[in-house]
Amino acid sequence: MSQDDSRTAASPRGPIVSSEHLSRNAQELSEFEFGMIIASHAFQRWMVRCMTAAGLPELGSLDVLVLHSINHRERAKRQADICLVLNVEDTHTVTYALKKLGKLGLVEGEKHGKETFFRTTDQGRATCQRYAEIREACLVDSLSTLGIEREDLHRIAASLRAMSGLYDQAARSAASL
Repeated sequence: MSQDDSRTAASPRGPIVSSEHLSRNAQELSEFEFGMIIASHAFQRWMVRCMTAAGLPELGSLDVLVLHSINHRERAKRQADICLVLNVEDTHTVTYALKKLGKLGLVEGEKHGKETFFRTTDQGRATCQRYAEIREACLVDSLSTLGIEREDLHRIAASLRAMSGLYDQAARSAASL
Protein backbone atom coordinates (compact mmCIF):
# COMPACT_ATOMS: atom_id res chain seq x y z
CA MET A 1 0.00 0.00 0.00
CA SER A 2 1.44 3.37 -0.99
CA GLN A 3 1.56 6.32 1.35
CA ASP A 4 -1.30 7.97 -0.58
CA ASP A 5 -3.42 4.81 -0.27
CA SER A 6 -2.88 4.56 3.48
CA ARG A 7 -3.74 8.24 3.94
CA THR A 8 -6.96 7.79 1.97
CA ALA A 9 -7.90 4.64 3.87
CA ALA A 10 -7.34 6.33 7.22
CA SER A 11 -9.15 9.58 6.42
CA PRO A 12 -12.83 9.99 7.12
CA ARG A 13 -15.00 9.72 4.03
CA GLY A 14 -17.82 11.88 5.28
CA PRO A 15 -21.10 11.03 6.93
CA ILE A 16 -22.35 7.45 7.20
CA VAL A 17 -25.25 7.30 4.75
CA SER A 18 -26.79 4.62 2.54
CA SER A 19 -27.05 6.79 -0.59
CA GLU A 20 -24.48 9.57 -0.81
CA HIS A 21 -26.18 11.01 -3.88
CA LEU A 22 -29.09 11.98 -1.60
CA SER A 23 -26.92 13.65 1.03
CA ARG A 24 -25.36 16.61 -0.78
CA ASN A 25 -27.59 19.30 0.76
CA ALA A 26 -28.76 17.57 3.91
CA GLN A 27 -26.10 15.19 5.19
CA GLU A 28 -27.55 15.07 8.69
CA LEU A 29 -30.94 14.00 7.33
CA SER A 30 -29.29 11.27 5.26
CA GLU A 31 -27.39 10.08 8.33
CA PHE A 32 -30.66 10.03 10.27
CA GLU A 33 -32.36 8.06 7.47
CA PHE A 34 -29.57 5.49 7.36
CA GLY A 35 -29.82 5.13 11.13
CA MET A 36 -33.58 4.59 10.81
CA ILE A 37 -33.08 2.01 8.05
CA ILE A 38 -30.69 -0.14 10.02
CA ALA A 39 -32.53 0.38 13.31
CA SER A 40 -35.90 -0.55 11.78
CA HIS A 41 -34.49 -3.76 10.29
CA ALA A 42 -32.77 -4.64 13.57
CA PHE A 43 -36.00 -3.94 15.47
CA GLN A 44 -38.02 -6.13 13.10
CA ARG A 45 -35.45 -8.92 13.42
CA TRP A 46 -35.54 -8.54 17.22
CA MET A 47 -39.33 -8.82 17.38
CA VAL A 48 -39.33 -12.00 15.30
CA ARG A 49 -36.50 -13.59 17.32
CA CYS A 50 -38.09 -12.63 20.63
CA MET A 51 -41.44 -14.07 19.56
CA THR A 52 -39.68 -17.22 18.33
CA ALA A 53 -38.14 -17.57 21.80
CA ALA A 54 -41.64 -17.05 23.23
CA GLY A 55 -42.79 -20.07 21.21
CA LEU A 56 -44.28 -18.63 18.01
CA PRO A 57 -41.70 -18.76 15.21
CA GLU A 58 -44.42 -18.38 12.56
CA LEU A 59 -45.11 -14.73 13.43
CA GLY A 60 -43.60 -11.93 11.39
CA SER A 61 -42.81 -8.48 12.74
CA LEU A 62 -46.18 -6.96 11.75
CA ASP A 63 -47.98 -9.90 13.38
CA VAL A 64 -46.08 -9.20 16.60
CA LEU A 65 -46.89 -5.48 16.46
CA VAL A 66 -50.58 -6.18 15.85
CA LEU A 67 -50.73 -8.70 18.70
CA HIS A 68 -49.14 -6.26 21.17
CA SER A 69 -51.36 -3.42 19.93
CA ILE A 70 -54.48 -5.49 20.55
CA ASN A 71 -53.22 -6.57 23.98
CA HIS A 72 -52.40 -2.95 24.95
CA ARG A 73 -54.55 -1.72 27.86
CA GLU A 74 -56.74 -4.84 27.61
CA ARG A 75 -59.27 -3.06 25.39
CA ALA A 76 -60.84 -4.43 22.23
CA LYS A 77 -59.69 -2.60 19.10
CA ARG A 78 -61.02 -2.06 15.59
CA GLN A 79 -58.76 -2.81 12.64
CA ALA A 80 -58.90 0.85 11.59
CA ASP A 81 -57.62 1.92 15.03
CA ILE A 82 -54.81 -0.64 14.92
CA CYS A 83 -53.75 0.68 11.51
CA LEU A 84 -53.93 4.27 12.73
CA VAL A 85 -51.87 3.68 15.87
CA LEU A 86 -49.24 1.63 14.02
CA ASN A 87 -49.26 4.06 11.06
CA VAL A 88 -49.95 1.21 8.61
CA GLU A 89 -51.32 2.45 5.30
CA ASP A 90 -51.78 -0.96 3.65
CA THR A 91 -54.72 -2.21 5.71
CA HIS A 92 -54.75 -5.58 3.94
CA THR A 93 -51.48 -6.47 5.70
CA VAL A 94 -53.17 -5.95 9.07
CA THR A 95 -56.20 -7.95 7.86
CA TYR A 96 -53.85 -10.83 7.05
CA ALA A 97 -52.12 -10.49 10.45
CA LEU A 98 -55.49 -10.52 12.27
CA LYS A 99 -56.56 -13.69 10.43
CA LYS A 100 -53.24 -15.35 11.20
CA LEU A 101 -53.40 -14.39 14.89
CA GLY A 102 -57.00 -15.62 15.02
CA LYS A 103 -56.11 -19.00 13.50
CA LEU A 104 -53.37 -19.39 16.09
CA GLY A 105 -55.87 -18.68 18.88
CA LEU A 106 -54.11 -15.49 20.01
CA VAL A 107 -56.90 -13.02 19.20
CA GLU A 108 -60.63 -13.19 18.66
CA GLY A 109 -63.01 -10.84 16.94
CA GLU A 110 -66.45 -9.79 18.11
CA LYS A 111 -68.96 -8.02 15.89
CA HIS A 112 -70.60 -4.83 17.13
CA GLY A 113 -72.89 -3.70 14.34
CA LYS A 114 -70.77 -3.42 11.19
CA GLU A 115 -67.49 -3.25 13.11
CA THR A 116 -65.37 -6.12 14.38
CA PHE A 117 -63.48 -5.51 17.62
CA PHE A 118 -60.43 -7.64 18.34
CA ARG A 119 -59.08 -8.65 21.72
CA THR A 120 -56.41 -11.04 22.88
CA THR A 121 -57.39 -14.46 24.16
CA ASP A 122 -55.91 -15.99 27.31
CA GLN A 123 -53.31 -17.63 25.06
CA GLY A 124 -52.58 -14.28 23.40
CA ARG A 125 -52.11 -12.54 26.74
CA ALA A 126 -49.84 -15.35 27.96
CA THR A 127 -47.78 -15.05 24.78
CA CYS A 128 -47.42 -11.30 25.28
CA GLN A 129 -46.32 -11.94 28.86
CA ARG A 130 -43.67 -14.46 27.74
CA TYR A 131 -42.47 -11.95 25.14
CA ALA A 132 -42.24 -9.26 27.84
CA GLU A 133 -40.17 -11.53 30.08
CA ILE A 134 -37.75 -12.35 27.27
CA ARG A 135 -37.59 -8.67 26.31
CA GLU A 136 -36.73 -7.77 29.89
CA ALA A 137 -33.96 -10.37 30.07
CA CYS A 138 -32.41 -9.83 26.63
CA LEU A 139 -33.02 -6.19 25.80
CA VAL A 140 -33.89 -4.06 28.80
CA ASP A 141 -31.08 -5.40 30.96
CA SER A 142 -28.59 -4.77 28.13
CA LEU A 143 -29.79 -1.20 27.64
CA SER A 144 -28.16 -0.08 30.87
CA THR A 145 -24.74 -1.07 29.51
CA LEU A 146 -25.05 1.56 26.77
CA GLY A 147 -25.27 4.39 29.26
CA ILE A 148 -28.46 5.73 27.70
CA GLU A 149 -30.69 7.28 30.33
CA ARG A 150 -34.47 6.82 30.29
CA GLU A 151 -34.90 10.56 29.70
CA ASP A 152 -32.69 10.26 26.60
CA LEU A 153 -34.95 7.50 25.27
CA HIS A 154 -37.97 9.68 25.97
CA ARG A 155 -36.47 12.52 23.90
CA ILE A 156 -35.43 10.16 21.08
CA ALA A 157 -38.95 8.69 20.95
CA ALA A 158 -40.49 12.17 20.78
CA SER A 159 -38.11 13.12 17.97
CA LEU A 160 -38.97 9.96 16.04
CA ARG A 161 -42.70 10.68 16.34
CA ALA A 162 -42.10 14.24 15.11
CA MET A 163 -40.01 12.98 12.18
CA SER A 164 -42.79 10.52 11.34
CA GLY A 165 -45.13 13.48 10.89
CA LEU A 166 -42.55 15.22 8.71
CA TYR A 167 -42.19 12.17 6.47
CA ASP A 168 -45.98 11.70 6.29
CA GLN A 169 -46.40 15.30 5.14
CA ALA A 170 -43.55 14.94 2.64
CA ALA A 171 -45.23 11.78 1.29
CA ARG A 172 -48.50 13.68 0.80
CA SER A 173 -46.60 16.44 -1.00
CA ALA A 174 -44.78 13.97 -3.23
CA ALA A 175 -48.06 12.19 -4.04
CA SER A 176 -49.51 15.47 -5.31
CA LEU A 177 -46.66 16.16 -7.74
